[in-house]
Amino acid sequence: MTQHNRRGFLQATAAGLLAQSAVAESRVTELSISPFRFDVTPPMGHSLCGGWIKPVEAVDDALEAIGFVLHGVGQPIVICAVDWTGLLNEAHVSWRAALAEAAGTTPDRVAVQCVHQHNAPFACLDAERIVLKQGDLPHIVELDFFRTCLERGRKAVANGLKKTRRVTHIGSGKAMVDKVASNRRVSRSPDGKVLAMRGSASRDAKLIALPEGVIDPYLRTIAFYDKDTKLAACHYYATHPMSYYGDGRVTSDFTGLARKQRQREEPGCTHIYFTGCAGNISAGKYNDGSKEVRPSLTQRIHAGMIAAEKAIVRDTIGDAKWLTSEMLPPPLAGITAEQMERTIANKTNSVANRNRTSYQLAWMRRHAAKQPPIVLSALHINDVSMLHLPAESFVEYQLRAQELQPKRFVATAAYGDGGPWYIPTKEEYPNGGYEVSVAFCDPEIDATMTAGMKTILNAG
Repeated sequence: MTQHNRRGFLQATAAGLLAQSAVAESRVTELSISPFRFDVTPPMGHSLCGGWIKPVEAVDDALEAIGFVLHGVGQPIVICAVDWTGLLNEAHVSWRAALAEAAGTTPDRVAVQCVHQHNAPFACLDAERIVLKQGDLPHIVELDFFRTCLERGRKAVANGLKKTRRVTHIGSGKAMVDKVASNRRVSRSPDGKVLAMRGSASRDAKLIALPEGVIDPYLRTIAFYDKDTKLAACHYYATHPMSYYGDGRVTSDFTGLARKQRQREEPGCTHIYFTGCAGNISAGKYNDGSKEVRPSLTQRIHAGMIAAEKAIVRDTIGDAKWLTSEMLPPPLAGITAEQMERTIANKTNSVANRNRTSYQLAWMRRHAAKQPPIVLSALHINDVSMLHLPAESFVEYQLRAQELQPKRFVATAAYGDGGPWYIPTKEEYPNGGYEVSVAFCDPEIDATMTAGMKTILNAG
């Protein structure tokens, strides 16, 4: 497909998404799966985390995009996890369109979720165009590299289709992870206002001593089998996946390193890791940011994976559904596009402030254009659900999803379309704190996203 035709394909599919909501398919033929993986490691000098930390100086371990194409539930379904900080707006739609094209399906049947490591790219094509006009700002993402990754994705999916295996069983299991996740927003005034943040790492003894707070302590694993042969294992856990970063050394960090350890141990099974709703969750209570802690966190996640896999209960494939719902929540009131443009153009402002504002302006322009919407999706097989949510959603959304379907095994992957940046709950907006300060949407996003979750979970 030529570049011109690909652009037309992207525009047509994005427009088509506007008319779709809660699309379900329960007709199941024989299920089969086509795993794929490809390298997405940025080149030397490439921006990391949006350009406001040190760019690539070295690669400690490669970044990957790993996923699978599932056949037998209507048109093919594609699910993919990417070792990047985020994919936002047009960049996210472009990934879904490219993988859909390669798999012979439509973008509404593709879920692309980022793991959210920070020594990694934070891709927004809209923001890249905004900063390029300034002439003095670092790239958000280099376009040639971005296009190369899309082409690698197309080839990887095409190659994966040549190695398709039937799926006869699905399994699910969970296990508690010891001393990793902790809530960042635990230091509060009596009226609930956030006073201090633990962050991804903390050396403040008072903050470390505070309780873990609201977390989801379980690592969940969903696995696909051909009889007794495990073909793919999807692992889900909610925490910011950073031990330390900002040193220019690319890494998949402790969650990625744990995944890679499982891959070495089971080379015949494709292991995939998804970060859950971790907008307000990190390892800050158990991580002081030292290099010595990364291996410890890696082994705790790895132990959780092993324990969850040991707890797996398998079941013969029965019914299956793919459901979607759409939303395009409004941006925060009180700031205009003109004000954002002035912030970006003001060379006395920090790079972080200018580049970050470019993401916010991109979201405002997207909402003004009324397209494309964010797509929430869920794959239901038997009593197992794989839920895909956008951006840096608070852990409460993940817990809410489980409450909506208490009799199902619900595993949630967040960090899909990152356009809204952080997604706090409505109750947390008045309480301030870092996450609220960089949330791009009005508090009504809570009701909007919860309604979408109900639509695609309750129909499962």
